[in-house]
Amino acid sequence: MLVVDFGAQYAQLIARRVREANIYSEIVPSTMSTADMLAKNPAAIVLSGGPSSVYADDAPQVDAGLFDADVPVFGICYGFQAMATALGGRVDRTGRREYGGTALDVTDSTSALFHDLPTSLNVWMSHGDSVAEAPPGFAVTASTTDTPIAGFENLERRLAGVQYHPEVGHSEHGQEVLRRFLHDVAGLDGSWTADSILAEQIALIREQIGTRKVICGLSGGVDSAVAAAIVHAAVGDQLTCVFVDHGLLRAGEREQVQRDYVAATGIKLVTVDAEQQFLDALAGVTEPETKRKIIGREFIRSFEDAAASIAEAEGGVDFLVQGTLYPDVVESGGGTGTATIKSHHNVGGLPEDLKFALVEPLRKLFKDEVRLLGRELGLPPEIVGRQPFPGPGLGIRIIGEVTHERLEILRAADSIVRAELTAAGLDTEIWQCPVVLLADVRSVGVQGDGRTYGHPIVLRPVSSEDAMTADWSRLPYDLLARISNRITGEVPEVNRVVLDVTSKPPGTIEWE
Repeated sequence: MLVVDFGAQYAQLIARRVREANIYSEIVPSTMSTADMLAKNPAAIVLSGGPSSVYADDAPQVDAGLFDADVPVFGICYGFQAMATALGGRVDRTGRREYGGTALDVTDSTSALFHDLPTSLNVWMSHGDSVAEAPPGFAVTASTTDTPIAGFENLERRLAGVQYHPEVGHSEHGQEVLRRFLHDVAGLDGSWTADSILAEQIALIREQIGTRKVICGLSGGVDSAVAAAIVHAAVGDQLTCVFVDHGLLRAGEREQVQRDYVAATGIKLVTVDAEQQFLDALAGVTEPETKRKIIGREFIRSFEDAAASIAEAEGGVDFLVQGTLYPDVVESGGGTGTATIKSHHNVGGLPEDLKFALVEPLRKLFKDEVRLLGRELGLPPEIVGRQPFPGPGLGIRIIGEVTHERLEILRAADSIVRAELTAAGLDTEIWQCPVVLLADVRSVGVQGDGRTYGHPIVLRPVSSEDAMTADWSRLPYDLLARISNRITGEVPEVNRVVLDVTSKPPGTIEWE
């Protein structure tokens, strides 16, 4: 199924919600021609929201021919208005805007989308213009106080739309409305499951690799762990994984990979001890972006050296496994025709003279789908449920120069935070909780009846669905107090714990 992106902030979320209904979806730009869309042979199409007015000279439009192709179409917000205009309806500048939670009245209790749901729903609106006249042949199914036509459908043509955003969690029964379009109106069977994804990827990987050799840089994170496990399920011992211990890992991560992951998968693993190499390269460096570049450069050097040794022992290596995810591709401008939001190390961050062909089994998947496959493959919960962790590791969570002593301080504090979050059962309730050491900052404290001059530790718990936006997580006060007491009591160099309560935007999730 295609999600046509009109510049919506929620385009990725729509694609995810469709997949949650067990239907594969891809995002395409609104600039794509109708012929190219139909060439993909979509089972259905969703027209996303967007910031434009259908009256603007440069506003993206919908080709009316799309609706004559016998493909089910669902319009959301701007997509709803563009659909109405293309089909002969009318959209007006009413001067009445609706933003945020809005009461929606279901005006047709027999509607395919709203039947048997409450007649009043609280939904999420974000629009200025409104549909003033539904297209010929369409039944109006919902309204609000300021929007008389907030939903319509033509079941004979398998076309429908709503003015609000059913994909966001704030819209009551939003996922059910979307599911009803996909299953009941469009007639899709919802057969895209973990089993089918794995079977498809394993078959593709076997066809791509054949009998040749492949390597994977294993970080211990979810993405590389699942990517490697899928490839191993496809080609077995033709895969060798390389784990570079750059000394910037959290407590217990090396042991987790070497012991738990290898035991669960049987994967061949080569570990590179490179801590001193990285520390020497980082000596005296405090600028964040410079640290990132140095860590990336040294990782590539370490990995290339290990790969050369493996190639010599294996008689050559032709493929490299990458844990690229679908949001990485979309945000980097790949395949959508939209602007690049940010670059990703898995997309365009590899050397130009790379000697390997890429194997990317996760390229079409979101993070939650990757975790689902990891569980299906029997990976340890500690790895599948692991919160996102930056590639440069603790090196970018130390504000200031990275040294062995500072890494040990941060590792100790981070270990306490992770243990307490786990004990409180909050591991899956928050997106991640970066723990930051302000290494170049000291403050006066009192510990053991004596004056101290120690470092502050910053806690950055955040909640998010895709890391593009985030809000700080409201952790229980007693948990925060327990974490603070343990860190200041068990880590001698720290005498102050502070909480970052900034959302994204304006802040970022990581401090560097």
